[in-house]
Amino acid sequence: MSIPLLAVFADVPDPRRETKNKLHELVDILTLATCAVIAGADGWDQVAAFGRAKQTLFAPYLRLPHGVPSPDTFERVFAKLDPDAFADRFGRWMAAACESTGLVHVAIDGKSARRSTKNTFTGCLHLVEAWAVENRLILGQRSVPEGGHEITTAPDLLGALDLTGAVVTVDAAFCQKELVSQIRTQGGHYVVCVKGNQKGLRGAVAEVLARAGEDAFAGGDMGSAVEDGHGREEERYVTVVEDPEGLPSGWADVGAVALVCRERVVNGKPNESTAHYYLTSLRIGAVELAGYIRNHWGIENGLHWCLDIAFREDDSRARAGHAGANLGMIRRVALSLLQRADTKGSIRTRRMKAAWDDQYLLKVLKILTTK
Repeated sequence: MSIPLLAVFADVPDPRRETKNKLHELVDILTLATCAVIAGADGWDQVAAFGRAKQTLFAPYLRLPHGVPSPDTFERVFAKLDPDAFADRFGRWMAAACESTGLVHVAIDGKSARRSTKNTFTGCLHLVEAWAVENRLILGQRSVPEGGHEITTAPDLLGALDLTGAVVTVDAAFCQKELVSQIRTQGGHYVVCVKGNQKGLRGAVAEVLARAGEDAFAGGDMGSAVEDGHGREEERYVTVVEDPEGLPSGWADVGAVALVCRERVVNGKPNESTAHYYLTSLRIGAVELAGYIRNHWGIENGLHWCLDIAFREDDSRARAGHAGANLGMIRRVALSLLQRADTKGSIRTRRMKAAWDDQYLLKVLKILTTK
């Protein structure tokens, strides 16, 4: 008998020295912690308590030669564990599931854990993630190093991914020549929002659109959409011009530029009006491109919001070594699995059910091998 996590963790490098005092197997520690987080644990005391309560459940799957590890053991191991190697094992597992359903759209974004203090550009633990939008799966993660920034961390994350056939969307913070070039080199397409302070690029894109307007947008495409609900109405207008001329050099394989205008009305009164420029290596229509841009923000609603509401990530104080980054990856995997569970109720409710119902927990763990 087995569960998928055992194979996922089989080759994770053990950060501990080989001594007779090493009482617990790494696979057992990682599996128990992951299952505990799925079932509602938010700290090491809760992880250890979950393990003790469920020791009989895991007896057919784990060795546990010296019983369930203590909270201090869990913390020490996760503080030393290489977060990139740990995240990459999970990412390969998730990516394999995406291949069977057709991975198309990968959103790259960053998120901070506000109470986990670190010397980063945000002053706290900051994680840069790759999220499979249609599949609702975490594909990879990198933590911003001490003194670092998410812009310099993203290339390492992308380098760990197979981008062949993927469409990678990033917000303006990641609008860098080197990053879009890397995406193309790795076989992917990109959609990137132009930074407001990139005046040369922004002006050149605006000029392309202005010239197209003078020519009645010959060779271009336009689209619009309206969404309303809860007293709010948002109209979006998208204009795409293919094969633009006059852009600054160094932007790899630009297939089109786009202007996205949004007008929001709240309770019948104008509330907000914005305009953003985009570069893309794709040559597609306005409606399809608008879909990628709109769905990019699914990483906020489908991942970040859930992490804060259902997993209370902003309240996490894990600071020792790599513990915060490794716990962050486990939360993202737990959320990915729970979102794909064929179960009614919120993510909080699903976590509680995983704690109460052993068969449901095992079902969640095997989701990526049965769908």
